[in-house]
Amino acid sequence: MNTKVRFTVAYDGTGFCGWQKQKPEDQISVAQVIEEALQKVFAEKIVLFASGRTDAGVHALNQVCHFTTSRKLDPAKKWDFAWALNSQLPASIVVKKAWIAPEEFHATLSATHKTYRYLLINQPRPSAHMNRYAAWERKPIELSHLQESSKFLIGEHDFKSFQSVGTPVKDTIREIYQAEWALRKPGVFQFTVTGSGFLKQMVRNIVGTALMIEKKGHSPEEMAKIIAAQDRKKAGPPAPAQGLYLMKVYYPEELNNQCVELFPN
Repeated sequence: MNTKVRFTVAYDGTGFCGWQKQKPEDQISVAQVIEEALQKVFAEKIVLFASGRTDAGVHALNQVCHFTTSRKLDPAKKWDFAWALNSQLPASIVVKKAWIAPEEFHATLSATHKTYRYLLINQPRPSAHMNRYAAWERKPIELSHLQESSKFLIGEHDFKSFQSVGTPVKDTIREIYQAEWALRKPGVFQFTVTGSGFLKQMVRNIVGTALMIEKKGHSPEEMAKIIAAQDRKKAGPPAPAQGLYLMKVYYPEELNNQCVELFPN
């Protein structure tokens, strides 16, 4: 009888071509590295599924994955799966927790919504230590302007204006529950967005558009006009990848309750 394992993983996306395997084959993806590590631990072919893809250079604090193994795992034995897998992974990828999941759990299909965060340094000079983990903008940015423009993202809309060319989808309608700009600390802006789902590069395109509107001195209401246009050409360029983080993936409580943690802390 097969065992389905669910786990959360954090990673520094620097140096990877993104989550998904790409061509040419010499590009290294996060999923590829984890799959290879799993195959070493379990000595069998492993197919890995995740809540979604992240682009090259994008980071994650809590990406959710699952796979199925022919090995029977007993939670009572408290095998530290995370430690075993981390021993086969580079320091830039860390498995945090793992559970035995019910058969109906699927990391991609069972997800109900996600939270992303974007970090932006706003100061005269770039940061030597944060250049891999935040974007940089030299000219002063008005926080209140970004806060006002983000209000027009809330609700269910057709976000076609913020979809980059790439993965095909059935429709471009998504619902945004939270879209907030804040000052994390002096000189560091933080954008947090939670939604039912996100199109390819949607968060980066939203951030790039908010900055474009502010820089051009347009009214925050311009964000609503760009959404209504459903035209990618009307929106701004994508913000740099290194500022984006997948923060959390949400699942139905009834599924969470059926997951049994392996080696609980």
